[in-house]
Amino acid sequence: MTNFFQIFKQKLVLSLVLLALALRLCYLTTPLADWHSFRQADTASVTREYVKHSVDLLRPKYHDLSNIQSGKDNLEGFRMVEFPFINAFIALLLRTFNFLPLVPTSRMVSIIFSLGTVVTIYYLVKSVSSIKQAYLTSLLMAVMPYSVFYSRAVLPESPMLFLSTFSIFSFYQYLHHQKKSVLWFTLALISLALALLLKPFVAFLAPVYLFLWLNKDKFKFYLRWPVVILVLGAFLPLMLWRKWIENFPTGIPASDWLFNGNGIRLRPAWFRWLFYHRFTQLITGYGSLIIPLAFVSKWKTDTFLIISWWISILAYLVVIATGNVQHDYYQVLTLPVLFMTLAKSLVFIWHHLEKQLTYSSAALAIGCLISLFWFNSYQQVKGYYNINHWEYVKVGKIVDQKLPPDAKIIAPAMGDTVFLFQTNRTGWPIGFEIEDKINKGAQYYVATSFDDETNQLMEKYQVVEKTDEYAIIKLK
Repeated sequence: MTNFFQIFKQKLVLSLVLLALALRLCYLTTPLADWHSFRQADTASVTREYVKHSVDLLRPKYHDLSNIQSGKDNLEGFRMVEFPFINAFIALLLRTFNFLPLVPTSRMVSIIFSLGTVVTIYYLVKSVSSIKQAYLTSLLMAVMPYSVFYSRAVLPESPMLFLSTFSIFSFYQYLHHQKKSVLWFTLALISLALALLLKPFVAFLAPVYLFLWLNKDKFKFYLRWPVVILVLGAFLPLMLWRKWIENFPTGIPASDWLFNGNGIRLRPAWFRWLFYHRFTQLITGYGSLIIPLAFVSKWKTDTFLIISWWISILAYLVVIATGNVQHDYYQVLTLPVLFMTLAKSLVFIWHHLEKQLTYSSAALAIGCLISLFWFNSYQQVKGYYNINHWEYVKVGKIVDQKLPPDAKIIAPAMGDTVFLFQTNRTGWPIGFEIEDKINKGAQYYVATSFDDETNQLMEKYQVVEKTDEYAIIKLK
């Protein structure tokens, strides 16, 4: 009987993974022109440049040669943001199996990392709490629409979330399992270092590690060398990378505005955007309204872990105030603790329902509640999959067929690089100052609308092709 239940539990976890996979495979092959496609296109173009040329981890390049990101002309196309080991891995995969398409393969890699997060969060919650709470947390991570969409986006968020969550889980295992402590410590160190290289914001999770360490030592404040090694070993690669990219200022996007560029920090609009529009409506589908119940039940280790995690997240939201308000994918870092807290609230409701109803009735009620959260959230997220500019996709394919592979083009889209990405060329995602761009190497101008600039250029330069939908103009 014990073996039966063990097999059942394993199959249930596998079922969660398969369910998560099925949801993430939807729209796998659609063009990279959906929600936040500008950031996805920039990420995918680093991989594409690696495929076209060669993999150089220290000098990643992408398609945008403009001065929009850094304020300086970036004629070499440097892209100095996250350390591009994910891009390099995908590029090597594509160079080895050249029949694989760039965008679906990139999405599939993100999906695989997200499945790792679903499994990791299950075992982490199971270690500190109950198996029921572990299943619910993993289920929410697997099915909630916001989590699903960004789990298959071509962004560093999905690998970052897995690596940071796995690092916390490994650190917990290191503290509580002496037999394989060296292995778990090594995994915690490597995964944390890689997560920081993808997103330095992972550093805000320090209170979580601090709680796990102090809780193990019964809150005795004394120095432990493994913790020092973990901190130094994890942050050293990030510091070296940040120092290295200073050699390429044209490829470093401006980031000061992320902190409080519009002065919104702790203002009413900050609370409304983050805690109502994002957490309540978008991510949890009004499920966050029951979160206070998580702190009504008896406080155990998982409660204090959740509190330390929320301290980390609140510090992140306050410090990176404008970035979090302006870009909703910045809240991906909040998903583990948000779903852990929501699952704890659901378990609290479940236990109270069991006193009045049968086990199956309580489970059914919780399932209906999760379904309600899911549908409310889906109403907010479903538009994220829409392709709002099919003309960019269509014209991009035409340009890719007709123009030389090494041509530098101007593909004006008010600075949005998604049109430039569809052309499979490097260049400028914005018009204006055309003569200056020609001097810097621009050879063609591709337009999907006939505004004054396009009409003037057609009068002055050779029109390669013109239809009612687009115009290709040769500038040299």
